[in-house]
Amino acid sequence: DASKAIKEIAELTNAPAAGPLEEAPPASPGSTVVVLCNKPAERERLLELMQEHAPDAIPRTAIEIGFLHRGFVWGDFEQSAIRDPQSAITLIPHHELFHRYHNRRRIRRLSTATEQSTDAFFDLEVGDYVVHDDHGIARFAALKTMKRDGRSEDFLTLEFAENSLLHVPATQIELVQKYVGGHHGHPPLSHLGGKRWQKQKDATREAVKDMAAQMLRIQAARASLPGVRFPADTAWQKEFEAEFPYDETEDQLAAIASIKRDMAGERPMDRLLCGDVGFGKTEVAIRAAFKAAEYGKQVAVLVPTTVLAEQHERTFGERVADYPFNVASLSRFKTDKEIRAVLKKVERGEIDIVIGTHRLLSKDVKFADLGLVVIDEEQRFGVEHKHRLLEFRLTADVLTMTATPIPRTLHMSLLGLRDISSLSTPPVDRRAVVTEVSPYDEGRIRNAIVREMNRDGQTFFVHNRVYNIDAVANDIRRIVPEAKVITGHGQMVPKELEEVMLKFIRREADVLVSTTIIESGIDIPTANTMFINNADHFGLADLHQLRGRVGRYKHRAYCYLMLPADRPITDKAVQRLRAIEQFSMLGAGFKIAMRDLEIRGAGNLLGAEQSGHIAAVGYQMYCHLLEQEAYKLRDEKVIMPVRTHIELPVAGRITPGYIPSQKHRMDAYRKLSRAASMQELDVVTQAFYEAYGKPPAAVQTLIDLTEIRIGASTLEIDSLKLDGPDVIIRTKVPQKLDAVMKGAPGRVSLIDATTVYFRPPQNYLEPETLLAVLRKLLVRPVRGVEKSEAVTV
Repeated sequence: DASKAIKEIAELTNAPAAGPLEEAPPASPGSTVVVLCNKPAERERLLELMQEHAPDAIPRTAIEIGFLHRGFVWGDFEQSAIRDPQSAITLIPHHELFHRYHNRRRIRRLSTATEQSTDAFFDLEVGDYVVHDDHGIARFAALKTMKRDGRSEDFLTLEFAENSLLHVPATQIELVQKYVGGHHGHPPLSHLGGKRWQKQKDATREAVKDMAAQMLRIQAARASLPGVRFPADTAWQKEFEAEFPYDETEDQLAAIASIKRDMAGERPMDRLLCGDVGFGKTEVAIRAAFKAAEYGKQVAVLVPTTVLAEQHERTFGERVADYPFNVASLSRFKTDKEIRAVLKKVERGEIDIVIGTHRLLSKDVKFADLGLVVIDEEQRFGVEHKHRLLEFRLTADVLTMTATPIPRTLHMSLLGLRDISSLSTPPVDRRAVVTEVSPYDEGRIRNAIVREMNRDGQTFFVHNRVYNIDAVANDIRRIVPEAKVITGHGQMVPKELEEVMLKFIRREADVLVSTTIIESGIDIPTANTMFINNADHFGLADLHQLRGRVGRYKHRAYCYLMLPADRPITDKAVQRLRAIEQFSMLGAGFKIAMRDLEIRGAGNLLGAEQSGHIAAVGYQMYCHLLEQEAYKLRDEKVIMPVRTHIELPVAGRITPGYIPSQKHRMDAYRKLSRAASMQELDVVTQAFYEAYGKPPAAVQTLIDLTEIRIGASTLEIDSLKLDGPDVIIRTKVPQKLDAVMKGAPGRVSLIDATTVYFRPPQNYLEPETLLAVLRKLLVRPVRGVEKSEAVTV
């Protein structure tokens, strides 16, 4: 309660709580109480609260900007206060005064180039199945350096059916995608030069027409619905956001901006917020809830578990403690009397933010003026609950949060069901969780728990069977007798379960033996070791979610996947466990989902009727064809950018000496090949400088060729080829070249409506010189330099 915090200051300064004060006078230099705020907005808000609750304390309180981990008294307070009341100084950090945060974390701003794009999640390993846009499904054999016309270039070697090989220049890596979709990751290879691949693409294109039509119907229905148009940010909103003690990641800022834009729009918002565990989804939701509550609308926050409902109630309550908003929850932890009281307040509009489990979807829950619904992990709710959620979408803005990796929900954006934002930047002090798969081993269990206790930490032991969970807990007590072990599961009496969870949160226990009730959203920074018993019984997404409960603080976290010694494990379980062990790095959710898709097939993603087409062409190609059909049905021009084919006596490559890792070299090639504008290329180049230093000559030549390719593509040039003394330029729009070629050194001839011959002077045909000439001719106009400027070399 904000008033209690202000009264604490008043007591320290011996100042009575009095009436309002119009303007806060400057703090006296001899103040005995100093409050340190992290940000100016916190200082301004604290002054507002002091003016309201204890204005007489303001002259005797210094409110400064700075960070202090814990408060303390400088000097012997009791003795010095008697002799000189101002000789002892009490320093109090703002977060401790309001019982909020105990550490500060700074996150370095990242440019868009250093963030992982979706493509980076499709890392190719030798032996992986891939899809070539023009030739079909193959197996990736190697990244090789080969000679072409005496120049070294990198090629991706693809193996098709009947051992046919295709060498794809690494500069055209965008034509190759990792295959994800069906056949449990082992699709039949295409025949190089055959017609079957084109037939498969045509069949898939025909199949997605109905789905694209469904998308347009849904979009039309959404566009016709009236929504709440929330106003622009107020001073309170800006203050509230500035009080966030951490630096937001770029992804968070982008998601917040998109959500505010949706809330200000005419139609109801229906946005999906994807982000790996612990990447800051809750703070984004809190800001949206604050915006709705300040406008006078009610907010409903729907969560899958009782434990998470209680945690969100505390989190939301702490964040809005300084503001006149009421937060309450509905869950099994509440008595019937408490639930009835909350329901009455919700109906009367006295509760601004209500958080609850599926109980929120009951018919007796009536809102006075519902404006925003936040849904955490919607896939955890049943079919009957989703019908009720559809009703919400007709009247209120809806924000759905999920740590479920992107592929399970990406299709919803293509179908027009939802707009999607993604959080892919981890907190700066977050470290990857060490993940190990091993047989059940009492010695390992003891060593890990004792190690965690020695660093004042706690341990989760997940055992998802209620009938013998107490026996498992007794085993842990026997293995580690010095540890205090408690048990929690969903079949316990609500009050008993609440007390168990509070004990663990208050650090009154060392080990919590529980079912998967801890899976969603629970945040206990001191718990950094986890055991998952009988891990082969869990799905891949479940294992990923559970592992996300540890490693939420600066300490190294450990997750042990324990397997039984008395029974065999299925092949699919082995694949799942290998995937969760392999992809233990931060932000690995997308990779895990793609592997899950490979293991289980695509039927669960878009339905059985579409899974065959996804298996035939791969998930990425399927999505690409769906998007194209959607453009056609909207009567919009299908955006097919010109990609200039270049044949010049010069070649560039990314050398192993510059980027040693083959995986990172392919990622660098992909980023260069995907750059569609000079601005995108500049961002990629800057990322190279920051990560690897100044590019050597071969890499710089590749960057220059990419620049020429972008410039030529912008001018709608189809091909650029040196043939003897002439540079042959083929284009469907020759008039675009008129101004460009006026300053060209040498002779320019228009052969026909689509072909231009450019013959530079003989001494300009040296590869480096020709490259410089073409850069000035084709790049300068695109970069905005005077088109009539003469070329000098």
